[in-house]
Amino acid sequence: MIKRKVLPLLCLVIVAAAVVCGFVFGSDIASGSLKAESAEVVVEPGDGTLAVAAALRGEGVIGHPKVFSLYARLKGYDEKWQKGTFTVTEDMGYGDLCALLTSPANAAETVLIPEGKQIRQIAKILEEAGICSAAAFLEAANTHSFDYPFLAGIHHENPLEGYLFPDTYFFEKDSDPDEVIRAMLDRFEECLYLPEYIDGAKERGLSFDELIILSSIVESEASTREDRETVAAVFLNRLTNPAYTKLQSCVTVEYAMGIKKSIISYQDTQFDSPYNTYMYPGLPVGPICCPGKDSVEATIHHADNNYYYFQSDQNGHLYFAETFEEHAAIQKEVQADWTGEVIENYNE
Repeated sequence: MIKRKVLPLLCLVIVAAAVVCGFVFGSDIASGSLKAESAEVVVEPGDGTLAVAAALRGEGVIGHPKVFSLYARLKGYDEKWQKGTFTVTEDMGYGDLCALLTSPANAAETVLIPEGKQIRQIAKILEEAGICSAAAFLEAANTHSFDYPFLAGIHHENPLEGYLFPDTYFFEKDSDPDEVIRAMLDRFEECLYLPEYIDGAKERGLSFDELIILSSIVESEASTREDRETVAAVFLNRLTNPAYTKLQSCVTVEYAMGIKKSIISYQDTQFDSPYNTYMYPGLPVGPICCPGKDSVEATIHHADNNYYYFQSDQNGHLYFAETFEEHAAIQKEVQADWTGEVIENYNE
């Protein structure tokens, strides 16, 4: 008698569980589980169904990655995923998600803007990615107005140089250059226009704009955090010592000339430009690239030393010196076989 009662009860439990699972999973399949209005989901090259399901789960788009994977395979979407960044909305179910993520037309382009790039280089990166033309981007950057507190009162020759934050961005093809620029300025405001950097600049006798100018030189001169802190100290030592009226930074000459050389010549240092710190005292009139956060922090938290000179070898290793005599000896050794050829021409 007991066994006869157990079987119907077991069936009832199974049916109830199936109803509950069907309600939970069915709801997820039909409308998704995204809590926000939208999310950005990145599908990397070569991602399979499990990786896509994990990416969706990581962004809170779905609640059951295994169920999504099973659904995708049953519906024939497996191995059809397209690389890119996709905008997912809260009303999307599994069918909508699969259709979206397997269509290359729906993907936003992932664009990396590295630290230390000049605006003219950023323009080329965007054009190569199909985001907007380099000419349209440069025209917008140089002639359009952008209302941000850190740009107030700045009148640089290249007004946005230094202020387009280097980061990974997601842009649609053929985007409005103004929207692209605003996205970069928004990130700058979020990451760098902060009290710790504003106050840190004041403590070192710099305006916020001067901090960005100096950080851009540090970014261009050094590649490691330790070197950046030491290079920042060299320039600050020169700025605060009346015996050293000029920064004499080679990268400012290169920026002025629009080129990159293995070594600049004396003739190069005579190139007349307000960016040339061999000709004009103090900081140049504006940033010479868009520095990353690490270079800004290195400038704020610079080393404490008595160095006034530094020289790079062909591998990028920096040698520091306190006196000109030490510096001249270092230059003689590391520059012995340098030819001074142009490595890159930014004007082309």
